[in-house]
Amino acid sequence: MHWAMVPGSKGAWALVTALEIRASMTRQLQASRPIPVAGFAAVALLALWSDTLSAHPHVFVGTETTVVYDAGRIAALSHTWTFDELYSAMAVEGLDKDRDGTFSREELAELTKVNMDAIKETAFYTFARLGETPLTFAEPKDAYLEYKGGILSLHFDLPLAEPVLAEALGFNFAVYDETFYIAFDYADASAVKLSEGAPKGCTASLSAAPGEDADSVRLADAFSNALGGIGGGLAKTVTVTCQRT
Repeated sequence: MHWAMVPGSKGAWALVTALEIRASMTRQLQASRPIPVAGFAAVALLALWSDTLSAHPHVFVGTETTVVYDAGRIAALSHTWTFDELYSAMAVEGLDKDRDGTFSREELAELTKVNMDAIKETAFYTFARLGETPLTFAEPKDAYLEYKGGILSLHFDLPLAEPVLAEALGFNFAVYDETFYIAFDYADASAVKLSEGAPKGCTASLSAAPGEDADSVRLADAFSNALGGIGGGLAKTVTVTCQRT
C-alpha cells in the first residue's frame, strides 16, 4: 500500500495498492499510452520498498459495520473505517484551507471523492455472500471523512444491488484487501451491529481470525479460494443469522 498523488487532486492523497498500479501499467502498455507522472512515482516507490511490501501491510484500518435493514430485508452495509495515525496525518496534509486547526467536512470533500473513486476499483474491499453465492453492491451513498484527535475516519453506506431477506440462510461478509497492503480489522464483536428494523432473533457474529479456531479457518479459506488473494485468507468474517419463524 502506498500513498500516491492523484493528478488533479490538489494535494489529496488516495490509497493506491501495488496491484492497482501494476494493473494500470499493464492496461496502458497494452494500449501504447504513456504512464502518468503519478504512475512513475508509484513505481519508484514500489522498487524502493519491494522487499518490505511483500511481507507487511502499510495502512491499518479499524473497521466497524452496521448491517442496515429495510422492510424486513438486509439492504446495505454502513461502514466506518478508522485509519492509523500515520496515514491520517499524510492524508490531511495541506487540506486545512482556512488554517483554523480543524478539518471540516467541506475541506475533506475532495479527499473523500478521491478515496471513494480509488476503492471502487477494489469492490470497496467488501465481499458478501449468501451461502456460496457472491453478492454485488450498488453505488455507495452518504460518503464523508471525519478528522478528530489526529485520526481520520471514512464513513459510507454500501447498498446491496439486491436486498436479502432477513431470514435467508448464510448471509456473511468480510472486509479485506486481497493484497494485504491494507490491514482491515474488527476489534471485537461490538464492532458489528444490526440497525433498527432488524427482526427479533437476528444476531451478527464475528469469526476469529484464521489460526484461532478450525471453523474460522475453513470459512476464511472458502473466501480466499472463491475470491482470490491472501488478504481474504486472513480476514475475519461476519455472519448474520435469524431465528426462523
